[in-house]
Amino acid sequence: MDIAAMSIILNQNKVQEQSSLAVMKMAMDVAANQNESIIAMEGTMTKAMETSIQPFLGANLDIKA
Repeated sequence: MDIAAMSIILNQNKVQEQSSLAVMKMAMDVAANQNESIIAMEGTMTKAMETSIQPFLGANLDIKA
């Protein structure tokens, strides 16, 4: 194998590695965004569920002076 062929093969491997890393980073970003969305949704869904079970609990505050 001559030097030119080895150079081409090494450059192709380098490009393949860079593209694989780019795809992996994109997948990790998508997973992180989904995780943040699920956590945000959990807080709102918990409040909605509590309100639907006991809708009048905590709605009024009686104060006597």
